[in-house]
Amino acid sequence: MTAPPAITLLPAVQVHDLTVAYREKPVLWDIDLVIPAGVLMGVVGPNGAGKTTLVKAMLGLVTPVSGRVLIHGQPYQANKRSVAYVPQRGSVDWDFPTTAFDVVLMGTYGRLGWFRRPGELEREAARDALAKVGMADLARRQIRELSGGQQQRVFLARALVQEAPVTFMDEPFQGVDAITEAAIIDILRELRANGRTVLVVHHDLSTVAEYFDWVTLLNVRKVAAGPTVEVFTPANLRATYGERLALPPGV
Repeated sequence: MTAPPAITLLPAVQVHDLTVAYREKPVLWDIDLVIPAGVLMGVVGPNGAGKTTLVKAMLGLVTPVSGRVLIHGQPYQANKRSVAYVPQRGSVDWDFPTTAFDVVLMGTYGRLGWFRRPGELEREAARDALAKVGMADLARRQIRELSGGQQQRVFLARALVQEAPVTFMDEPFQGVDAITEAAIIDILRELRANGRTVLVVHHDLSTVAEYFDWVTLLNVRKVAAGPTVEVFTPANLRATYGERLALPPGV
């Protein structure tokens, strides 16, 4: 199991009393969550548990019924440049006519502002990020022509080029091959080693203990959150998924 890194005192993310409802049905209920800086956190729970909604609420993409989210002590809207976001691959319009390089270059726009165009410095950063995810040779390929794993690597490169202290990723391993999954987790560990905070919505319980040093167990309500060695227990997993859950090996 991965050893937790050194943790700074100021939390990267604080969620207070967060409730989100769709058509008056709560999908998140009274969530309190503190994510320390410099951890690699997995968010796990059954289908319909509110995992994606939690990320979207943190990003201001859905409006909560109540509660608030702070990024390094400030509301997200005041600190949005501190956050990079990798959405679910299935939520992206891959028919949009653009290249892998251009998608990654978009990650530099936030720090440039409205009136500056990307220059050679930003283009070099985009090339470096593509090389880091093993996509340098496909930089000019249309994104619709890429495989699912390649598309996911492109979105990871876009997040890397943002150089954000906090990164949210929604199911980054879904539909990718084993080589891509290994490449992604290596990059996430490197981000953590550099003091970045990474939150990953994840579904494979068998890899949680290997991949993440912190974990949040969610099923509309927060069941438990904290260091994986303390939280990822049979009792908490059954409280999250139900008593009939087949526990992953080693738990």
